[in-house]
Amino acid sequence: MFKTLRNAFKVKDIRKRLIYTMIALLVVRLGTLLPAPAISRDVTQGWFQNLGFFNNLTGGSLLRMSIFALSISPYITASIIVQLLTIAIPKLEEMQKEGEDGRKKMNEIMRYVSVGLAVLESLAFAIGFGNSGALEGGFTFTNVVVIVASFTAGSTFLMWLGERITQNGVGNGISIILLVNIVSTMPGDFISLTQKFIINKPVVNAIVAALVIVFVVILAVVLVLILQDGERKIPVTYAKKVQGRKMLGGQASNIPLKVNTAGVIPVIFANSIMTFPIVIASLFGVRPERAYFWPKVLKVLDQNSWLVTKSWGDFKYSLGLIIYIVLIIFFAYFYTSVTFNPIEVSNNIKKQGGFIPGIRPGKPTTEYLQKVLNYIIFIGAIGLTIVSIIPIFVSGVFSADVSFGGTSIIIIVGVIIETIKQIESQLLVRHYKGFLND
Repeated sequence: MFKTLRNAFKVKDIRKRLIYTMIALLVVRLGTLLPAPAISRDVTQGWFQNLGFFNNLTGGSLLRMSIFALSISPYITASIIVQLLTIAIPKLEEMQKEGEDGRKKMNEIMRYVSVGLAVLESLAFAIGFGNSGALEGGFTFTNVVVIVASFTAGSTFLMWLGERITQNGVGNGISIILLVNIVSTMPGDFISLTQKFIINKPVVNAIVAALVIVFVVILAVVLVLILQDGERKIPVTYAKKVQGRKMLGGQASNIPLKVNTAGVIPVIFANSIMTFPIVIASLFGVRPERAYFWPKVLKVLDQNSWLVTKSWGDFKYSLGLIIYIVLIIFFAYFYTSVTFNPIEVSNNIKKQGGFIPGIRPGKPTTEYLQKVLNYIIFIGAIGLTIVSIIPIFVSGVFSADVSFGGTSIIIIVGVIIETIKQIESQLLVRHYKGFLND
């Protein structure tokens, strides 16, 4: 990785792109420090402490109530919604198959949906703050408009900046902004772990604690790398055919099915569903530790309450972990069914004169692909679940207060690998261009 970056800085065009990306990310980090107007942070400071996942996605902006409080979450939600709607709306499905023109139209729709979601989320925040007395100057129409305008403008600006990074910088701009937001919260977590388990502790205990922390992080990263690279290749053979005086076809190919077919989407969906009631309750001043109503639903949904082994009274809230695991597995199957259609793949193979060795074309091929896909999805979902649970286990059992979790590690590793691959491909293209020019 470091060798790739070093070589990239030697190429003028790629160096410009890297510098452009760094400047854009500096703007993102500065924006997280700009406070949104009309909000009393003395009131809101403790409301979002339990929303580690969303605080990570916003780079701490949500906790600080900056103009980037929504970050790029509306855009992520919009892209997922639009992708899911391709099943229900045939026009969107056709648009998705139109190549580059279709992609541009889909991106434009996603932008509009993203802005609409940002307005709705901003309005919900403004109303919640107003009802809770968190607005400076009172719950007035002007304050609501100012907050909606600030949050929506901040989210829209990040969406625009992400697209500029994609166009003029390196990698996928939205993913890189998300990566930087998550990474920015990690130093604070490691400092907190160091202060709690290492500083002022007996030497042996401190060494053991340091080794355990390093081991857990490395284990999570290795598991994510295995998930990212693992795939099942299904061989496909194309029959020979005579065209004129030439014999065409006869070549062998394969269909690569990734083990983690749905990526990080199932974990994001599961986190969002579990956290959404807590967010809504927080806007009205109700937090999990203050939820006295039976059966204390908010505490069941709060990850900070899972696997706490101090007493049975605390451990019973780990029921939420079971719900979380079920949601991850469900969304892994659901999202994969949206993005991969065995019937369509089977028909395409048949049209091109291909077949899977030992499997008859048509319905048997569809059933075979579905069977293999179900097996792979299950393995990928279990892998995602393990990676997601490791930080939750450490946090619950050892009371290690960290905001980043398995989702964050999956995003970090995935984005870094993808960005390095893009830089390497650009270096390779320029190498061949230079060779041809010589």
